[in-house]
Order: sequence, then structure tokens, then C-alpha cells
Amino acid sequence: MADGPEKPAAAPAESGQSTWGGRFAEPTDAFVARLNASVGFDRRLYREDIAGSKAHAAMLAKQGIIPPDDAAAIRDGLDAVQAEIEAGQFTWSADLEDVHMNVEHRLTARIGPAGGRLHTARSRNDQVATDLRLWVLRRIDDDLVPRIDRLQRALLDVAEAHRDTVLPGYTHLQRAQPVLLAHHLLAYVEMLERDRGRLLDARKRAAESPLGCAALAGTPFPLDRGLTARALGFTRPMANSLDAVGDRDFAVELCAAAALIMTHLSRFAEELVIWSSQEFGFIELGDAFATGSSIMPQKKNPDIPELVRGKTGRVFGDLVALLTVLKGLPLAYNKDLQEDKEALFDAVDTVADCLEATARLLPSTTWRADRMRAACDAGFVTATDVADYLAAKGVPFREAHHVVGRLVGWCIAEQRALPSLSLDEFRRFSDAFDDDIRRAVTVEASVAARTSEGGTAPARVAEALAAARARMADRG
Repeated sequence: MADGPEKPAAAPAESGQSTWGGRFAEPTDAFVARLNASVGFDRRLYREDIAGSKAHAAMLAKQGIIPPDDAAAIRDGLDAVQAEIEAGQFTWSADLEDVHMNVEHRLTARIGPAGGRLHTARSRNDQVATDLRLWVLRRIDDDLVPRIDRLQRALLDVAEAHRDTVLPGYTHLQRAQPVLLAHHLLAYVEMLERDRGRLLDARKRAAESPLGCAALAGTPFPLDRGLTARALGFTRPMANSLDAVGDRDFAVELCAAAALIMTHLSRFAEELVIWSSQEFGFIELGDAFATGSSIMPQKKNPDIPELVRGKTGRVFGDLVALLTVLKGLPLAYNKDLQEDKEALFDAVDTVADCLEATARLLPSTTWRADRMRAACDAGFVTATDVADYLAAKGVPFREAHHVVGRLVGWCIAEQRALPSLSLDEFRRFSDAFDDDIRRAVTVEASVAARTSEGGTAPARVAEALAAARARMADRG
């Protein structure tokens, strides 16, 4: 998803020179200039870049470093530049390398020499670190956390509509014990809650300001870094100038959190793919969230869950790419750090889209309670209940486990189900069985018996649903 309108990079700087060209006797090789330029992807930081520049200019004026009139002209000029960008009227130049120089060049063209004072006591090193942190904060606050909340609400809606729906719980993809569908979906609500917490935790460390650290060593100008930090919504200035310009831990943390979100989405997507198969038939995806085949007319393909599952790999790759960029960098800033943005942008964009797609898909899905219940009845999902029954009668559990194993083996050979057995048939395997065994082996009894905290018993699931809804209500 784009952060704002873009136009192809085109016209070079009017001067025909780079903003740093005074030291150089020869122009930059054209291929090198293209390789060096980042404006093709970092232009999406324009909001953050302009916000940081306005805060910096206001602070410079307050500290008596630049005239107030120049600060006012810079502020108004930056507002006009932002309006041009958002109207699609701004021409981005690869010759100006990056978003920072493009914005500053256009500002100076609009307001004259005052624009040249904006870069006082600032380097692109602390500028880009500030921009990127502001972008991370905005995307966490405006995109990722709200989309997690939306998906949690969608899961809760389905769970509440299916409080009584029973399906097999699985281990090793083998039918294990019956659980409520609501309980199963609440597991993903809990995963997403941890994901949400990780984002907010990562946000705390991202909310520190590098602005004013300049290239690496600080600046001799009498800056008020606390003023710009507060103006931009940071909690405090970063404590060490070398760390401030060279650090990208905050980007790694966000990519790591995104990778875990995608892991959880991929697990759910895998289940949706399996459940929508004819072999399971537990769900049917809405027509708007499936596709057909170009050759097989009968097909209804779960493309959206498959894409979510597939896109997980690219987010993992983004995390590894960013870690690899950082692993060998000496302090402080190195050009390698230009490679941080595309991985970070892609990870955030991808996870935001996948959260959105999954939340939209759920309300259109048909949940086949009859097929889920039939799958419970066709297996031996209450076998553990029979072992627990014997243990409650005083039979050591390991012996009870062995007894029930032989009982299940006999049922398989005879093509029988546990609820169909008579008391005499149960007693062929243990004298501890009594009249109440027939009630203990029903799916409903199995689910109702799981009353331990966090279990699938209806009362426990009702508590969990209420707690989750209360959390959501507190968020507004």
C-alpha cells in the first residue's frame, strides 16, 4: 500500500550539481548516481521528513540560531511542498538522491536563501533516522495495531456465533479431543494479543529522537533536543549521538514482530485451506474471497489464505535481510543503512495487507457445524475421557491408558464407535467400568469436563469470550 501519491523520478537539480559536490572535481558517474539514489523508495517518508524539518526549524529559531522570519518562511514553504506532493504535482529527482534533498531543494526554490538555513546543525544521518522512527510509530499506531484489533473482533464474532459448535482438536493433524470452535478461534485471539503487545513494546524503543545528533558526534550549536523530541511525539532524545545515527534496532524489532504476526496468520491460513477442502468440508469461503480454475469449472480455490501463507516467507526474508545489513557495520552511519528501508517497508506493508485480508474473509465464511460434529463422531476423540474415567475409579493412569488402547483397537477391528458399546462390552476390558461410562464417552461430556482454567468447557469459553470482549471495549 502506498503512503502517498508518487510521480516518476525525472528532472535533475537545477544547478546540475549535487548538494555535496563542492569537494569533488568530477561529476558522479551516471550508473553510480542511479545506484546511490534512494528517492525511488524513501520518498514515502515525505510526511515524516517535513514534520521533522518543521520541528527543527522552530527549535533553531527559539534557540536564536536562525532568524524567526526564516523559520516562519521554512514552515510555510514546507507546508506548500507537502501540498504539492499530496496533490501529485511534485517532481522527484533521482539526481537529488533522496527524499531529504528533494524536499529541501524544492523548499529553497520556493522561499530562497532562507531554505538554505534549514540544514543548520543537522545531517542527513540524524534526519533519516528521525524520519524512519516517525514512520514506524505512525504505521504501528495507524495501521498495524488497528488491523490486529479488527481481526480479533472478527474472530470473536465467529466464536460467539458458534459457542456450541464442536470440532475435533488435533495433534499431529490426527483427531485428538473434541473442543469448541469458539475455543479454537480464541487461541488465535490470544496469539494476536501477544503480537499486539510486541508491537507496542517495540514502539517504546522506537519513540526516542535522534534529531540533533547530526552526522555522528553532535553539534556545537546550542540545540534544545528535548524541544524537538516533544514536538514530534518522542518520549526523549537518544542518549548517544553515535548510537542515534547508526541504530536500526527499532526496525529489526518491528520486522521481527511482523514475522511473528505472519507466522500466526499463516498457521490460521493453513487451517482455512485444509478446512475448506472437500476432505474436511468444515468451512466454505465466501465467493468474494476465493477464485476459480481456468480449466476446471468445479474448482473453488482458497487463494487468499494461500497468499497469506505464501507471503509469510517474504516477511521472514525482510527480517533476515535487515539483520544481515546490520551485522557487520562499524559505528556510526554507513551507506549500507540505505538498504534498511525497502525490507522494513515491505514487511510492514505485507503484514498490514494480510491482517486486513484475513479480517475481511472471516465474516463471509460459512462454518459447517454438522461436518465438524460428524468428524468428532467418526473418530475416537473421547478415548482420553475413558482413560480419565478409569483413573477416577482408582485404576493407575498408565494401566488405564493401556486398557483403553486395547479397547480402541478392538473397536477399529469391529468397526464400532465408543458411544455404541454396551456396558458388557466395556467390561470385557476392565471390571472398573460401570453404568455411568456411557455418559462419559459422549462428545458433549468430554467438552464439558474440560473445566480447568483455559480449558474448552462451555463455562470457561464463555469467560474467555467475555474477557476478550472487555479488552476490546477498553480500546474503544
